Amino acid sequence: MKKIDWYIVKKFYSTFFFSILVLAVISCVIDYSQKVDDIVAKKASFAAVMNYYKDFVPHITALLFPLFIFIATIFFTSKMAYKSEIIAILSSGVSYERFLRPYFIAGGFLCIFSLIANHWLIPIANKGRIAFEDKYINDENFKYASDNMHLGISKDTYVYLQNYNYSNNTGSHFTEEKISGTLLKEKLMSDYVTYDTSKKIWHLHNVVIRTNDSNKETLQRMPELEKKYAFSPGDLNRTDAIKEALTTPELNHYIATEKLHGRENLNFYYVEKERRTAQPFAAIILTVIGACIASRKVRGGSGWHLALGIILSAVYVMFLQTSTTLSTKASLNPTIAVWIPNIVFAMLAFYLYRRQVK
Repeated sequence: MKKIDWYIVKKFYSTFFFSILVLAVISCVIDYSQKVDDIVAKKASFAAVMNYYKDFVPHITALLFPLFIFIATIFFTSKMAYKSEIIAILSSGVSYERFLRPYFIAGGFLCIFSLIANHWLIPIANKGRIAFEDKYINDENFKYASDNMHLGISKDTYVYLQNYNYSNNTGSHFTEEKISGTLLKEKLMSDYVTYDTSKKIWHLHNVVIRTNDSNKETLQRMPELEKKYAFSPGDLNRTDAIKEALTTPELNHYIATEKLHGRENLNFYYVEKERRTAQPFAAIILTVIGACIASRKVRGGSGWHLALGIILSAVYVMFLQTSTTLSTKASLNPTIAVWIPNIVFAMLAFYLYRRQVK
């Protein structure tokens, strides 16, 4: 690391962190203006609100992390170009490959930090953020689970609930089926069920149990029955937001559990897992693109460089969103869906780099 390397790295980090700081302040103000009515109506304490925004800032920062690296790179590199600093560096005998070394070093450290944050730190922050939103913002929306809920709770056992009321922990038309191959061995039916949150036990009412051993059937009726099942009411209303609040090991466990429960489309969760790795590498790719674009003087000055950077950022986001939608809605492989934008933009970065070298 030479003096010029430290100079560029310092410019890189100071511009990037200033951009993130501005983004965080603006995002918090906008978010608070949208939620202030619910916060006041539900009497959220000042400490709870502060804790929420302590967790909200990492969330919004991680969401736009590569794009702000891109904009920061274009901004400070363009300023260097129009002060003729880059011309002086290259005229002193420094090759363009050598000139880009501090960009790779600075982007590489941010990539490593982003990898660690995406897999562990950001999900931990999201736990607090989502808990606050569930309590003060979204709680009314989650009072009832969706109708006709099916869950697989073991390899050969499946349960069904017509609906469930979270306000009093009561569900109606409960069914448990035990299946061996193609044979329905036992079917338990209950008019309504209640969940004991302290004992973690389900209370079944007006129970009918039908047993079939292939030779004969038996029917048993009982007014009440207590059973402990391998699921809780929380398993009935899984929202997509939960994927953001799970560390990667927890997400892997959650995916395995949802497979057992018979959930059909898990691509939302596979995409989230792949995104946590792909996003940091996008930061390096966009850093190279930003440096190659902004290191040349063009008519229009820094404004043109920034406009081009914003356009490319929008294209990247649209590309990523389109491929993600194809994965979640059209069964495109999640790994391919998440990495396609990186591959395309890596090709663009290589083209711009080769052109600059020539």
